[in-house]
Amino acid sequence: MSEVVQNEKVIVFQLKDEEYGVPIENVGSIERIQEITRVPRAPRFVKGVMNLRGVITPIIDLRERFDLEQTAYTESTRIIIVTIGDKNVGMIVDAANDVVDVPQNQVEPSPEVVGSVNADYIRGVAKIDQRLLVLLNLDKVLTEEEFDHLSTVES
Repeated sequence: MSEVVQNEKVIVFQLKDEEYGVPIENVGSIERIQEITRVPRAPRFVKGVMNLRGVITPIIDLRERFDLEQTAYTESTRIIIVTIGDKNVGMIVDAANDVVDVPQNQVEPSPEVVGSVNADYIRGVAKIDQRLLVLLNLDKVLTEEEFDHLSTVES
């Protein structure tokens, strides 16, 4: 009897030279860069909030969050709106590339450090064809405390 391999659909996005993936069921939409309103006393990586179809959504810069060098936003810069728990958060990424199927048996536990990204943020690494995909652990991208701070921003 052959084993059925579960596939997970992930949205692939770019940060610097690395490709990352987030589960498609957590992604609400992918937006172009829009006007972001700064928030006083927010952590450095929180760029502010934006009004997305009537919903005030906090926006974080993943480059800043992962301590990667900052670059100017370009035509390909995108904001991926993800749902973490019961909140929507926008993540600024260099580019959103495509959707891929990741077979569960291709996912390996994350090494201590992947590139320069702290392993806490990473759920695993998948090798698909010639690509290495770093799968994000969305629950760890923001701490409970940071989440609470963002909640006060939204209201």
